[in-house]
Amino acid sequence: MGHLFQGRFKAVLIEKDSHLLEACQYVVLNPVRAGAVENPEGWRWSSYRGTGGREEPHPCLTQDWILHQFGRAREKAEKGYRRFVGEGMRRESLWGEVKAQSILGTKGFVERLIDYVLGHEEIPEIPKTQRYLNRPDPGQLFSGRVLQDKGKRDERIEEAVEKYGYTQREVADHLGMHFTSISRIMRERKRMLRK
Repeated sequence: MGHLFQGRFKAVLIEKDSHLLEACQYVVLNPVRAGAVENPEGWRWSSYRGTGGREEPHPCLTQDWILHQFGRAREKAEKGYRRFVGEGMRRESLWGEVKAQSILGTKGFVERLIDYVLGHEEIPEIPKTQRYLNRPDPGQLFSGRVLQDKGKRDERIEEAVEKYGYTQREVADHLGMHFTSISRIMRERKRMLRK
């Protein structure tokens, strides 16, 4: 965990209110997952205690929307919120469902957003995971048949690096090869194209 202004700004596009609610749960559980505290109530800089009715909320904290997800009566809503956050401690992190480190939603939602990033793959200010939002994962690129033919495998290695923006190390790690082998294959492919 870093301080508030460490690193670049992070934003995630969220499709539904249910995804937003899970994102709120994820945020208050970050200190627990990082091992800084045993439960979210122990992190004094969090909104958890104010939203959960454990202390007077800070004046800048807006909690109406999140509490209304658990009921109209304040005490019942606060109790529901605390139970919801507690359930999150026993589940996998929401982060695994985020696509390209920036989109949380259904497959259709992600597919609709792909058009916005197509054609911007070469802009280095956009994180690579967002520039190549629609790239296939390595498992799709290197299926069993491709791996059985060295020529096809090498062609796919070049495609993974040049077209889909995978680093040579990422490709090497996926294939269980040394990255210098991938580098040699890339040099050979370029030399063959020049002939």
